[in-house]
Amino acid sequence: MKAPESVEPPGADQQGVRSVQRALDILTLLTAERPTVTVREIVDATGLAKTTVIRLVSTLEQSGLLWATASGYMAGPGLWRWAHLAQRSWELPPETQRGMRDLAARQRETVNLYVVRDVYRVCIAQQEGPQPLRHVVHVGDELPLWAGATAKVLLRDAGEALLERVARSSPYGPNHVKRLREWIDEAAVAGFAVSHGEREEGLSAVAAPILGRSGGVVAALSLSGPTLRFTDARVAEFAGDVRRMAQQVSERGFDHPLGTSR
Repeated sequence: MKAPESVEPPGADQQGVRSVQRALDILTLLTAERPTVTVREIVDATGLAKTTVIRLVSTLEQSGLLWATASGYMAGPGLWRWAHLAQRSWELPPETQRGMRDLAARQRETVNLYVVRDVYRVCIAQQEGPQPLRHVVHVGDELPLWAGATAKVLLRDAGEALLERVARSSPYGPNHVKRLREWIDEAAVAGFAVSHGEREEGLSAVAAPILGRSGGVVAALSLSGPTLRFTDARVAEFAGDVRRMAQQVSERGFDHPLGTSR
C-alpha cells in the first residue's frame, strides 16, 4: 500500500522563512564592538518574545553557530567553516592585494574594492591609507548605490529595473534615476568617476571599473578620503593611478565569484 504523501500546512513555507530570518537577525547582532549578546539584549533588539528567542538561540547553539559563555552568547565554532569558505571564494589573489597596498602607500589614501549586491555595493577588500584622518569601510559593509564615485562605475551595465530600484531607495525618490543615468554616462566616457560629498559630507572618492572576461563591469576600485585633500590636481593624479591598477586587475582576470559573469 502506497504511503500517503505528507502535506505541509498552509503557510509552513512562510513560517520557515520567517524563522530563518529571525535566526539571521540574531547573528547580525554580534559585532566586533559587541562580541557577546544576552537573551535580554536579543529580546530588546528584535522585539521577539523571550520564549521565541530562547528557542532560536538553542537551535543556533546546537548547530554550533552560537556558543554560550558566562556573559552571553558569542559566535560559535560552526561559523569557522563558513568563514573559511567565504575567504577561499572572496579573498583576492596576492598580486591584487599587493597592488592595493602599493596604491594606498603611493597616494596615501584608502583603497577599496566593491561589487554590487542588489541596490547596495559591498566592500570585499580594503587597504587603509597611512594618514591619521582617513576614510575606513569594513570588509563586508554594504553602502547604497544611489550616489558616490563607486556607484557611478558599478552601475554602468545596470538594467532599467535596477536603476529604478536604486533611485527609489535614495533620499531623492524615483526621479533620481535621471541623475543616475547622467552620472553613469559621464563615468563611462571618462573611464572613471569622481564624487565630492554626495553620500557623506566631507568625503570624496575616485573610482574606476574592473572588467570581467565578457567586458562587463564586475567590480570597482576606489581611492577615498577627506574632500580637503581631493583637489583638482590630486584627483587627476588619483584617477590615472586607479585606472591603471583597475586595468591591470582586469587583464589578469578578476579572480572572484563574479569575475566571469555578466
